[in-house]
Amino acid sequence: MTIELGLLGAHLREHEVTPEGAVEIEKAGYGTLWLDASPPADLAYAEELLDATARLTVGTSVVNAWTADVSAVAASYHRIEARHPGRFVLGVGIGHREVHAEYVSPYEKLASYVDALTTAGVPAGRIVLAALGPRMLRLARDRTAGTIPCMVTPEHTRRARAILGPGKLLLPGHFALLDDNAERARASARSAPPGTALQVTNYAANLRRLGFTEEDLAGAGSDRLIDALVLHGGAGAIAAGVREHLAAGADHVGIYPLGADLIATLRGVAEAVL
Repeated sequence: MTIELGLLGAHLREHEVTPEGAVEIEKAGYGTLWLDASPPADLAYAEELLDATARLTVGTSVVNAWTADVSAVAASYHRIEARHPGRFVLGVGIGHREVHAEYVSPYEKLASYVDALTTAGVPAGRIVLAALGPRMLRLARDRTAGTIPCMVTPEHTRRARAILGPGKLLLPGHFALLDDNAERARASARSAPPGTALQVTNYAANLRRLGFTEEDLAGAGSDRLIDALVLHGGAGAIAAGVREHLAAGADHVGIYPLGADLIATLRGVAEAVL
């Protein structure tokens, strides 16, 4: 069954979105609501958001292979698929070595997790991986429907598409802040992800591969880096950044909204893009 994700996705954590908010996101034209951070293996809140909406796809961004029991995740997938066929996609990731003491052999861990999911009957075509580097991207290409990377730029999207080839889902996420004051927008970004995540090993290594320097990565990020990771300005400027990802090979762009009113930010972006 084809995954209907739409052109735009909304990335929100559980505490940032209510079922009523999911309805507003659906009305704004978003195809997918990505439930961020590390949702628990029962995936109960994803099911609640699906219950509240009519056509919105809900995905995880991402289930953590270290903390979510794979058998429980597979059982949750089948429960949700039976209730809402074709409207759920399982995003899976490996977390970060700064958080998980058991973080060793991340590639092997993620590969074995995917194997366990598919053995339990979760279709590979319903799984996407949070892949950044070439090896993880090849795993996503060979074993799943594609990839859902974050903290990336259109250049990463271009490189990822070259590795994935045609026919695999490429679903980058990008931060967005509706604020015409560049200095204020950068200050806001530095006090939230991505500014607070620049020392996370996975993200930092990927940004170095993209040509950013130690000077860019120092502290909460240089202006050049923050501007690359956070689309800010008016809705038109943000829409232009979204289109850069699409031109580079993305199938869908997920928006990580920043600001005081996350739903309003998402609505403004959708009005400019769709």
